[in-house]
Amino acid sequence: MAVILPFSPKPLPADPPPSLPALRAACSGCQLRELCLPVGLEDQDLERLEGLVGGRRRVARGQTLFQAGERFRALYAVRSGFFKTVVASEGGRAQVTGFQMAGELLGLDGIGSDHHACDAIALEDSQVCEIAYADLERITHDLPPLAHQFHRILSREIVRDQGVMLLLGRMTAEERVAAFLLNLSQRLQARGYAAQALRLRMTREEIGSYLGLSLETVSRTFSKLQDEGLLQVQQRELKLLDLPALRQRVEPCG
Repeated sequence: MAVILPFSPKPLPADPPPSLPALRAACSGCQLRELCLPVGLEDQDLERLEGLVGGRRRVARGQTLFQAGERFRALYAVRSGFFKTVVASEGGRAQVTGFQMAGELLGLDGIGSDHHACDAIALEDSQVCEIAYADLERITHDLPPLAHQFHRILSREIVRDQGVMLLLGRMTAEERVAAFLLNLSQRLQARGYAAQALRLRMTREEIGSYLGLSLETVSRTFSKLQDEGLLQVQQRELKLLDLPALRQRVEPCG
């Protein structure tokens, strides 16, 4: 069931499909190449990707990239910005299932059933590269490095889902928040950002939905970690003051 938003901005027009030189500049020269699909490809193989990336699509803050129940046709590599994925529970309540940032893929949920199982909503003005899945499936047979990278991405998603199950099943509220912040820090660091300075694109309520905690519990936990000298919190700006101490909070849970 799709989550109905109270306000749905009109979609921004998609950028036109890139020419081959533009595609080379977009993929081979992209600073996110090591995190996205074209990793390990030679220049001649990049030529075969012409037409695979069907163009870049701009997604305004609050806009839905795709909705649950929508037919699956493409994957989306996040080039800039931030997204959340959301499913609706039986009672109609929205449940956040993940947060995706630049260098990560959206749309993997639709591979098995040919329909999306969640909504993907932009948390800020974002841009994605649209990859037709039928073309991707065909070309991976001929390009082993591309197939290998795609399997790595699928494996990473499985591991992330297992991590969420661990969060919800074994950790206290304090451990869940610490694990969430450490994971966010590591992912941002892999993209060249500072490991200890975070700007949260999501609200505390959305963090609570993802971690299975109430808004009040998330806010109280932030305050507790700040009082202990582990964090410095100013609205959505966070500084992780003691990464080793945060890791110690999580390590007993594996």
